[in-house]
Amino acid sequence: MRGISTLARPLVAALRSGVRAPFLAGMACLALAFAVLGGSLVLRPAPLRAEAEGAGSLRAHMGVASCAGSTCHGRSVASGTPVRQDELLRWQEESSPTGAHSRAWRVVGEPRGQAIARRLGLDSAGTVRECAGCHASQGAARLADGVDCEACHGASGAGAGGGWLAAHYTVGTSHARNVAQGMTDLTSPRVRAGVCLDCHLSGDGQGQFIAHRIMAAGHPRISFELDLFSTLQQHHDEDADYVTRKGHKTNSMQMWAIGQAEAVKRGLALYSQPAKANDGVFPEFTFYDCHSCHRRIYDGDEANVSAVPNPGRPIHAGMPPYNDENIILLLAAARVVAPGEAATFDARSKAFHRAMGVGRSETVAAAQALRQAADALSARFAATAFNRDQAFTVIDTIASDAISERFTDYEGSVQSVMALDTLLNGMVNAGMVSAGGASGLRLQINQAYAAVRDPNGFQPIAFRRAFGSAVRSIRSLR
Repeated sequence: MRGISTLARPLVAALRSGVRAPFLAGMACLALAFAVLGGSLVLRPAPLRAEAEGAGSLRAHMGVASCAGSTCHGRSVASGTPVRQDELLRWQEESSPTGAHSRAWRVVGEPRGQAIARRLGLDSAGTVRECAGCHASQGAARLADGVDCEACHGASGAGAGGGWLAAHYTVGTSHARNVAQGMTDLTSPRVRAGVCLDCHLSGDGQGQFIAHRIMAAGHPRISFELDLFSTLQQHHDEDADYVTRKGHKTNSMQMWAIGQAEAVKRGLALYSQPAKANDGVFPEFTFYDCHSCHRRIYDGDEANVSAVPNPGRPIHAGMPPYNDENIILLLAAARVVAPGEAATFDARSKAFHRAMGVGRSETVAAAQALRQAADALSARFAATAFNRDQAFTVIDTIASDAISERFTDYEGSVQSVMALDTLLNGMVNAGMVSAGGASGLRLQINQAYAAVRDPNGFQPIAFRRAFGSAVRSIRSLR
């Protein structure tokens, strides 16, 4: 279901100054989720309607302009206290992933977006129906604003319990009060994952399901890792004042682990819905591993079978496997933090793969059991601080024979490199690893990224060698 379109561009321009930048700066850019987010607006369809947030209530979507004052978030320099107050400018950055959300609707009207719509047979109204669910903000009056402030932070106008816009800057207010008045609590990894996954994997909302036919029409495949992508979109500083207001700094290792669990849950929940699991007489191929089908075909004696046996998938050769990239990484984290739950999760993941060769009802039942196990792990991770030893052990576990043998396909291998980089940066941010020591490992990590740069030329064995070298270099810091 997911992959990476290009891994060649560094993230120097994407990241602001701060502790993360030196280490992510050399990392190859995970750009496919942002590749469709930039350009010029051509289509000008009607605005979306306001979205109901609760039973019988409507909270007004106030729009970007309501945040743009120089005393709010619209300054040209970061001179404000207690927040930077140039957040709007950073959201609008034209040349980096930091401004990708602001460009989200523009790309729908660019040549690639128009070509996708044309191949799908969509007119202007159809494009709004199928694309605005992720390329714009629900309830916004201006589609041109793309994914705006309230798409992530929650509609801010008056509703049944008031609205947080008018109250969030008042003296004596608190984050808890803002949340009570409708602000989305993005400090909670589980809540944040739910918001992001709606579009960066798929959701139940109108125009939020990224079907195989959309990718076949030219849409980039979907790749997502919660902590990394949060960093790319971060418009604030996590300073002492942030900790005072929010209660804690972001724990990148926890964010990563919960992101894996919530992605597993979301994928299985969508798969369990008959309307999404099938497309006519065909299965919905978006749920399956892309490269299990997209391989070279040989008819002669020179056939070179590129498929590699996967011990985590007890299925017959020739069966397209479920895309289990997040399942693999979640198992690695579980084996360190919750060994007992890990055994259950591993058994259920294999049972799920096996059930796909039996029948639909058996597979849905297995999916629900696996989803319950993932939910238990998500809750366990939310209560775990992820200390230095655990972080290093998770990295070792990802590279262990028991886990690395499952990196037989491109998507899972990409996810493992993102995990490596995220966990290392998380340890740097938490003061568990020195900045100088981590920066000295950039070459080995970049070599692991190079091994997954080209999805069409991916070689599992070569990847494992490069990945193992990167892990050994990180292990030297322990």
